[in-house]
Amino acid sequence: MAPKVGVILSGCGVFDGAEIHESVITLLAIDRLGAEAVVCAPDRPQMHVVNHLTGKVAAGESRNVLVESARIARGAIRDVAQVSADELDALILPGGFGAAKNLCDFAVKGAECEVDPGVAALVRAVHGQGKPVAAVCIAPALLARVLGPERPELTIGSDPGTAAALQAMGASHVECPVRELVVDRERKLVSTPAYMLAERISEAAAGIEKAVAALLEMAQAPPERSTF
Repeated sequence: MAPKVGVILSGCGVFDGAEIHESVITLLAIDRLGAEAVVCAPDRPQMHVVNHLTGKVAAGESRNVLVESARIARGAIRDVAQVSADELDALILPGGFGAAKNLCDFAVKGAECEVDPGVAALVRAVHGQGKPVAAVCIAPALLARVLGPERPELTIGSDPGTAAALQAMGASHVECPVRELVVDRERKLVSTPAYMLAERISEAAAGIEKAVAALLEMAQAPPERSTF
């Protein structure tokens, strides 16, 4: 049976949702490696809507995170609150500002951010079952908030301010080139900078593809219950 990888999206569009390149590369890498993506997103309003042509907030507009994420998933998507860790072998969170605006509010509150309850519950449950979790671009900030007490090793690339915020939440930040990844094997966590550093889609793809491969490699071993 093909491994099942949960993919948590945060909308559709880099400035107010999931980064589309990162999301599609993630889904493609999962499929190419013979796994099955279980795509999900929180059923809640976006923090705001951004006109991606002008880069400005569209005043008065409102969109739903789950509905917008369905665009990337071609409609095959579920409410994250309805997804169980028991049905997954691994979990990954693509980036985009939506990861820091809709899955949590790191974009506004930094190290004092709060995480969407359904997203936090699924991350904790998958991790608690000893299954691997990966995060792309800015999404490691969410893992730092949820798993910070365990002192996880994570990367967002090399931005000093963002790295300091992760460390304030308990994570140990590791600088990482755009095409590479950081693997915390003890805690079964994978992270890669993607568009935190990427200037070309091929650069983002190189790191994401390695991250998905590492995620699935760890998922092959029988899960062990976390003692953290």
